[in-house]
Amino acid sequence: MNSEQLNHFISDCQRRVEAALELTLPSSKTSPSRLHEAMRYSTLGGGKRVRPVLVYATGKALGIEPERLNAPACAVELIHAYSLVHDDMPAMDDDDLRRGHPTCHKQFDEATALLAGDALQTHAFYLLSHDKQMQASAEARLQMIEMLALSSGSRGMAGGQAIDLDSVGEALDLAQLENMHIHKTGALIRASVRLGTLFQPDLDESVVHKLDHYAKCIGLAFQIRDDILDVESDTATLGKTQGKDQANDKPTYPSLMGLSESKERAQMLLEESIKSLAELDERANPLRWIAEYIITRNR
Repeated sequence: MNSEQLNHFISDCQRRVEAALELTLPSSKTSPSRLHEAMRYSTLGGGKRVRPVLVYATGKALGIEPERLNAPACAVELIHAYSLVHDDMPAMDDDDLRRGHPTCHKQFDEATALLAGDALQTHAFYLLSHDKQMQASAEARLQMIEMLALSSGSRGMAGGQAIDLDSVGEALDLAQLENMHIHKTGALIRASVRLGTLFQPDLDESVVHKLDHYAKCIGLAFQIRDDILDVESDTATLGKTQGKDQANDKPTYPSLMGLSESKERAQMLLEESIKSLAELDERANPLRWIAEYIITRNR
């Protein structure tokens, strides 16, 4: 992995999506101002922006201009932001800290946080249907909306969270744990890659399949790394409460496999993801670098 090139690419993508989010989110001066302030607080408060970076990286691999990708990059981040707002609430994970700052329901109140999450979710679909910079056909837009809806709903991220809540205190096997995370974490990561492919309706199906397999692998690797950091890192570094999964008796990779085996599993998934990109040229290097970054990051 070329760390300097990766850092430059990620920084460039982060700046691009931050600027796009800043423009697309309603101003806190616009009524209802408290709701809009909460939406901006929850979305513009930093973060790794892994999902938008994957949108841009897929676009680069396929030769799509980054300006056309701003709306889908924002859309996946808005869905991610809404999920974090809702996950942090007392009815779910009951967290006080997110990205080193008070969670939305702590900074504002529970009702405002609930509405902010709702509004962030719907704004994602508004963007995909209306953004002119995308230069996408009505059919492509509809496919993107369908893809993101399925990936974030009961057969995707929300369904994974439901399985997660039902699994507290339960002993899952590896297949059950991975099924949960394929939905909870992996579905939106796979959507981030798939959205880029929908700009090219004539793209060879074998390439689409291999990119999707790449995304499936890094989605699981991402969750394994999260589980490892929950054990090995600290609250200040993570920007969220360390050890929360263990305290809540949630099934994790380290609790099921042990730390060493979890790291081996992440490495295996990394290698499998890189292998999936073998037919793509050097324009896909950012995708290769991101896969390595996912299992080496410290937060």
